[in-house]
Amino acid sequence: MSLATGPAQTAVNFDISGGIAAALRSATVNEHRAAEERPFIVSLMGGDLSLADYARYLAQFAWVYEALESRAPQPGESALFDPALARLSAIEHDLIALGITSRRTDHPALPATAAYVAHLASIPAHDRVRWVAHHYTRYLGDLSGGQAIARLVARHYGATPEQLSFFDFASVDNLVAYKRAYRDSLDTLHLTQKQREVLIGEVRRAYELNSAVFDDLATE
Repeated sequence: MSLATGPAQTAVNFDISGGIAAALRSATVNEHRAAEERPFIVSLMGGDLSLADYARYLAQFAWVYEALESRAPQPGESALFDPALARLSAIEHDLIALGITSRRTDHPALPATAAYVAHLASIPAHDRVRWVAHHYTRYLGDLSGGQAIARLVARHYGATPEQLSFFDFASVDNLVAYKRAYRDSLDTLHLTQKQREVLIGEVRRAYELNSAVFDDLATE
C-alpha cells in the first residue's frame, strides 16, 4: 500500500531487518515505557485511586477516540483501519454505566487532551503514515495492555463488565491471532526510508501526547 506522508520528522534509525512492526516497537520502547510509568497510571493500576478516577480517565480518552474515529475511510484502506476496532460507542456506554450522563459538560477536555485532539485534527485524512501511527498506539494498546487494565480496574475498584465494555472486542474472536495479523499488516506496508522515519516520529509523539494526558489527570 502506498502511503502519503505529512510534514517531515526528525530522522531516526530504523532497522527493518525484523519487519516494520518489530522495529517500530523497538524504536519507541522508551516513550512507551515513559507513558506506562506516569504517576497517575501507576496509581490507578496499583489500586490507589478510585472508580471515579477511572471514569475521569475514560472521559478524557473519549475526546481522543472521537477525533480518531472522525476520520472518514479512505480509498484502498488497509486492514489496519478495521472498523471493528472503533471504541467511542463503547466508551460512551461505559461512562453512562459509571454515572456520567454528559461527559461534555462534566468532563471537558483537559489542556493536554485538547492538545492531543488538535494534533489529530491537524493530520490530513490522506496522510496514512501518521494515522497508522496513532491507530497503532491506541488500538493495539487496547488489544494488549488494555486487557490488563480492565482486569485491574475490576479487581481494585469493583468495576463491572457493564462499565468495562471499552476493553471488550466482542467482534474479535481471538485477540492473540488478531494482534499477530495486525502486526503482519504493518509489515506489508511499502514505506520509503522517509516514511519509516515519519512513522516512528509520529508514534513517539503519540506516546508523548498520552503521557501529557496522564499528567493532567494527576493534577486535575
